Amino acid sequence: MRVVAFGGGHGLSASLRALRRCAPKLDLDITAVVTVGDDGGSSGRLRAERGGLPPGDLRQALVALAGDHPATRRSAGLFQHRFAEVPGNGSGDGLAGHAVGNLVLCGLMELLGDPVAALEHAGAMLGAVGRVLPMSCQPVGIEAQVRGADPDRPDEVRTITGQHQVAVTTGRVESLRLTPAAPEACPEAVEAIGAADWLIFGPGSWYTSVLPHLLVPQLADAIVSSPARRLVTLNLAAEKETLRLSVADHLAALSWYLPELKVDHVLADATAVGDPEPVERAAESLGARLVLAPVAVPDGTPRHDPAALGAALVPVLGADR
Repeated sequence: MRVVAFGGGHGLSASLRALRRCAPKLDLDITAVVTVGDDGGSSGRLRAERGGLPPGDLRQALVALAGDHPATRRSAGLFQHRFAEVPGNGSGDGLAGHAVGNLVLCGLMELLGDPVAALEHAGAMLGAVGRVLPMSCQPVGIEAQVRGADPDRPDEVRTITGQHQVAVTTGRVESLRLTPAAPEACPEAVEAIGAADWLIFGPGSWYTSVLPHLLVPQLADAIVSSPARRLVTLNLAAEKETLRLSVADHLAALSWYLPELKVDHVLADATAVGDPEPVERAAESLGARLVLAPVAVPDGTPRHDPAALGAALVPVLGADR
């Protein structure tokens, strides 16, 4: 069963870890399609200084799919290791804040001249049980029109530029766009979508990790025309960028940016949803059935538990086998 999961950052990582747990039961072939708009932290620095794709979200997806052999687990740990600042280094420390995996991916992309080949090589280093692809082979910018970005001017609409700035805004995002407006999709990602049995969106930061895929014209066309079934996994809590969106509004945003999108299932945690009726209506407007399951970690923090999420995915993905 061929599954393509869309997203970026911690949300996509949680989805991939859950899918890995499903893989033995459902014989899954997993492909991650990852956003390439990150401009903060280590990824932002490397993107500004070296050019090329920001590696952080790609790294997290690779680590989530890393194999279970002790050697590959150590390699995954190395990829996640982040250099600390050396105390008393008055001249500054160029490595401080960088994750080792970000540097490896940056080096591989420069060495091989092809981000897909670089990701395949890194996946082999980690014994990855799936494939990681960028949504585009060129980095993109994210811009949003935000109302109330300045709390002293709640009715003013401002243009917020950059994934990081959009992600931390507490205003209401009224529209989202990419720069360039129509980036070319990664051909291998388009091919994977066309061959998929399932397309999975979320969880993750809605405006900066999930919706950007729908703004790449070739990806959007491939998603709409794919014969695959479609699943949306909802977040457990609002991000800063979506503080003013209800759970149902998250689903409405999918239709806003890709009106032709039809969905088969919406998976959510009952506790996070609260009153299910508006969410059921929003799911039905996409053609979907709402599935409620306990998918959060037991300590009450708004994080998906890969084991619980995997258990919830098995009957949904396996229903039509």
